[in-house]
Amino acid sequence: MIGQYGGFDSHKYHRDFKAAFYGIEACSFPGDEDCRLLMEESKSKGFRVGVHFPFRANGSAIRDALFLSSDPGEREAAFEQIRTELEYLTVLKPEYVLFHYPKPVILDDRVDWKLWRFGDRREYIFESECTLSGLIERSESLFEWLDLRSREYHFTPILEFDALNRYVYEHDFFENLLLKYPQIQLCLDTARLHLQDKLDPRFDAKAVLRKYAKYAGLIHLSTVQVNQAVQNSHYPVLPELSVQDGWAPIAEYLQIIRGENSRVKIMFEHRSDLITEDQLQQCYDWVDAIVNGSVYL
Repeated sequence: MIGQYGGFDSHKYHRDFKAAFYGIEACSFPGDEDCRLLMEESKSKGFRVGVHFPFRANGSAIRDALFLSSDPGEREAAFEQIRTELEYLTVLKPEYVLFHYPKPVILDDRVDWKLWRFGDRREYIFESECTLSGLIERSESLFEWLDLRSREYHFTPILEFDALNRYVYEHDFFENLLLKYPQIQLCLDTARLHLQDKLDPRFDAKAVLRKYAKYAGLIHLSTVQVNQAVQNSHYPVLPELSVQDGWAPIAEYLQIIRGENSRVKIMFEHRSDLITEDQLQQCYDWVDAIVNGSVYL
């Protein structure tokens, strides 16, 4: 799959999309005309459409719905925001709708997060400001609500991990919810996992992949260079990008994913404009070889 962020970009579509690809993930479209172009192309070429919430650009500093907020009014507003978007999406009929989890992000107080990018201070809280029991209660309500909406609006809910805290990676409540509500799937973002792995000495991205890849319906695939600073965000994955230079160990990540889940879809969430067409094809060929088993490391 490829992504279309900020509208239907015809140049990116014709450069990045290949005949055998599964579909397009759309996010923050500016208006009905871009939606119409996406629908027409999807119908003409026979590919699927997924949505990264919100589908419509809302101009807000906070893109994501804060459905885990401790404020009941803020939670209610988040669910209403999602329902309104789902109503609009009935004409598009997306296969899935993706939301970031947790939101607000819950940050480990022991970690220096200055290199993590947030659009607004309301997007995150610290572990010291919440409890495990509160997170479990609100997460159970979220899963129940999304499961009901998925049946009502006929889509697959996908939760994409944002920055993770020990409540998620050290406890089993989240995995139990995925087992209880199998209609809800995960999205794992390789660049985000790598960034946290570099910032948080207690976080193990490979362990998270081994634990959660089996529940993933989608992988957001790109890399990022992390040394003393964060550089080259959303860079396409290429075999020559070395972990010694701060790049993510993409081949190892993909091998773990392949071993846990052969059905997962790969969405190239990268800036293809940063590389040549030959490099883009190399990216596709390399990933295909790893995921489909012709490359062993």
